[in-house]
Amino acid sequence: MENDPRPELSVVVPLFNEEENVAQLFDALTATLTRLGRSYEIVFVDDGSNDGTAGLLETLVARDARLRVLRLRRNFGQTAAFSAGFDHARGDVVVTLDGDLQFDPADIPAMLARLDQGFDMVCGWRHPRHDPLSKRIPSWFANRVISWATGVRLHDFGCSLKAMRADVAKGIRLYGEMHRFIPAVASWMGVTIDEMAVHHRPRARGSSKYGLGRTTRVLLDLLTVKFLLAYGTRPAHLFGLMGLGFGGAGVGVLGYLAYIRLFEDTAIGGRPLLLLGALLFLTGVIFINFGLLGELLVRTYHESQGKPIYVLKTPGTALRRES
Repeated sequence: MENDPRPELSVVVPLFNEEENVAQLFDALTATLTRLGRSYEIVFVDDGSNDGTAGLLETLVARDARLRVLRLRRNFGQTAAFSAGFDHARGDVVVTLDGDLQFDPADIPAMLARLDQGFDMVCGWRHPRHDPLSKRIPSWFANRVISWATGVRLHDFGCSLKAMRADVAKGIRLYGEMHRFIPAVASWMGVTIDEMAVHHRPRARGSSKYGLGRTTRVLLDLLTVKFLLAYGTRPAHLFGLMGLGFGGAGVGVLGYLAYIRLFEDTAIGGRPLLLLGALLFLTGVIFINFGLLGELLVRTYHESQGKPIYVLKTPGTALRRES
């Protein structure tokens, strides 16, 4: 299989206990992709399913050589499943979607047409969205907070139906539960992002893997993403500014107390302001040290791992002057 020519398109689908949906999803994907007239592969990532999903996937693989199946040893989560799919996808374009049949594969050709117009990533927008209010309201709030915090203006960060160039997909490093922040993480690479409305259907079979508890996790992950995007390569700029702010305030308070003690002969030993000034000054010193330590860690990470601090528009190429 590895000796086959590289396909033009890879469709990555994470699956967890989707026994009731996987066969119909495969048929729908095959019908749409065949009509496209492009070479393709479908990469199903079995994220530790404990129902009959694995057995069905073995049957489907025997039917179609264009299907590849990755099986994770246990349920690592959707982010890990997407990451595994990106690592093993061979196509020039990578399309992602969930395995619950709530997305219509017939939207894929329109997304690919947007990519052909020059965009690096096209994100789906579930409009109208057929989910209960218990999902839509927290999602509405989260989408606006993420847009505000990251500067990436999208209506629906949680929509898994996306199409992106392979160098974008393989350049994204996912961990934790960062899959919903793929556009925000990719924005660091300077990608051009488009959004289009896609069909969304109510879940007909199987059970949802998401609950209200994910809202808190989304907000915590957002803090991580915001830090990485803004200060991931320069932590001293964040902690240093905070340290200078706290330290400056502490110096101001202590300077004021020193003035009234030396020139007004006022006792300051029992004043709470003295403790506040000392606390602010020490807090400033600690934050500055955090920034310096962060700079050492970042430098060590990038130099030891060979991680770039830039991304070429066309990876592996550069302009050369004719001799």
